Amino acid sequence: MQNWISALAEMQQQGEPCVLVTILADQGSTPRDAGSKMLVSKERCIDTIGGGHLEYKVIALARQMLEEGASQLRVERFALGANLGQCCGGATLVILEPLGQVRAEIALFGAGHVGRALAPLLASLPCKVRWIDSRAEEFPEQIPAGVSQIINEDPVEEVANLPKGAYVIVMTHNHQLDLELAHAILSRDDFAYFGLIGSRTKRMKFEHRLQQRQHSAERLAKMRCPLGLPEVKGKLPAEIAVAVAAEVIATYSQQQSQTQPAGQLDKEQQRAQLKLLTSLAS
Repeated sequence: MQNWISALAEMQQQGEPCVLVTILADQGSTPRDAGSKMLVSKERCIDTIGGGHLEYKVIALARQMLEEGASQLRVERFALGANLGQCCGGATLVILEPLGQVRAEIALFGAGHVGRALAPLLASLPCKVRWIDSRAEEFPEQIPAGVSQIINEDPVEEVANLPKGAYVIVMTHNHQLDLELAHAILSRDDFAYFGLIGSRTKRMKFEHRLQQRQHSAERLAKMRCPLGLPEVKGKLPAEIAVAVAAEVIATYSQQQSQTQPAGQLDKEQQRAQLKLLTSLAS
């Protein structure tokens, strides 16, 4: 049976987010003592903190944190008898620590020159990257760690598989394919970032065609084309790749800053919860 230490090493190598659960303190009769740990991912649980309804509640809470992309510690106190109906009757203080959360899920359509320069840059970020193309021969022999290679004769089909809030970058070898991808992405309208490689002339042509497909001006305004931070100059594939990666990082940072007040409230909540540790351990 795999223990949480080896499972954590495996998950970190694979870039799989998880929550490390630790019993910080115990009082009275409890299933397991302070220091007991378990690891929870979206698909599996490794080790145990005692089973029963306590463990069921903690697993549900950990998976909720994974679903929400939580990045901060959470401390919870459970009165086993009163709250959970367990016969132990003691109390347990549990800390839930999210690990390996990706900042963004990125879909990169196109394995051409710029795509091959961009993929390693995205792989170096705390992101989950899907690299999509119909041409298997265009991919390099070594795919960067953290990047999933997807070969599909119709890349447009992959748009439906993207999670809500994905960062989408389109730079294929075919303008018609770019247009079909843009139509599918804008039709979903739930992306965090959509960048399309091309000139201002290409943008004007695409806007006209997409308007004919009933896309509003407000929705079209969310499409970044030309893409990449304008401060990063250059037309070489590596230079374009740096500009695009910089824009993705800037977009993510801006979105994170807009949610900062909520994070501050979380810290205040943590301080209040940590007081429970002091009282329980005393």
